[in-house]
Amino acid sequence: MHQESLYINDGDHQLHLRHIVKKEPGIPVLMLHGTMENGKIFYTESGRGLGCYLAEHGFDVYVADFRGKGFSKPSLEIDAEHGQWEMINQDIPLFIDFIKARSKQPMHIICHSWGGVLLKAFLARNPDNVKDIARLVFFGSKRVIHQTHFEKKLKIDWFWQWLAPKLAKRKRYIDLVKLKAGSDNESYLFLLQSIPWLKERLWKDTLDDFNYNEASKAVKWPASWHLTGINDSLLGHPEDVGHFIAESNPQAKFSVLSVNAGNLVDYDHINILTHKLAVKDHFPAILTWLNKFNSE
Repeated sequence: MHQESLYINDGDHQLHLRHIVKKEPGIPVLMLHGTMENGKIFYTESGRGLGCYLAEHGFDVYVADFRGKGFSKPSLEIDAEHGQWEMINQDIPLFIDFIKARSKQPMHIICHSWGGVLLKAFLARNPDNVKDIARLVFFGSKRVIHQTHFEKKLKIDWFWQWLAPKLAKRKRYIDLVKLKAGSDNESYLFLLQSIPWLKERLWKDTLDDFNYNEASKAVKWPASWHLTGINDSLLGHPEDVGHFIAESNPQAKFSVLSVNAGNLVDYDHINILTHKLAVKDHFPAILTWLNKFNSE
């Protein structure tokens, strides 16, 4: 298996894609990470993770780092004057166009957490890009958090919505790595633009009032599969994932992974992608489902 770092130039920024492939590349797969993390949620340099698993089985894998995250340059410490708007309207189309130019065939897109919200927002704004997509997979992707338990009040209401913007305002980003609150940092503008989406029932853009709820109804969504873990109590709670599916693509397939459902583990928000047993559990099911595109 071969791994290399590719970069897309966009003004003063270089967006990173980790390219993972074995022998001759097959159908391309773009992978989009969520908040407080980077593309490493999908792969390790030693060959673990869903990205490496799919590459091992013939897919041409591209794991993205959004602007300022992971190996993208410059880091948020150097330039944090960008947010969710740029992720939706600049980063995602640049990733898709780059892969399309290299592969010249439709791609699968796999998202974790907020990465799925960003992708659906992009497609709601740009429904013509659906033709470039074969199938969609979402892990723990939700928009509004409806839960009211103590963990939600502490981590979302108090820390994320109230304290984090205050901590981020001076430096224009919040150092979540230093705070041991995440595996990557977030910009002040990202917080301002994304926090309202966590609590507002109407899905509208904070900058131009674009109505994603209405636009989503007109999208001819590719075959889509949402998965979350039974132990995901907050960031991808099954109820919240269900609400997100209902407001964006009600026809999508939905699975809650648990021992009672026949899985090997009661998965949570992170180990649904990182657990060592995933390669024997739901990863093969995803592989089979993606391969069905070849026979359609």
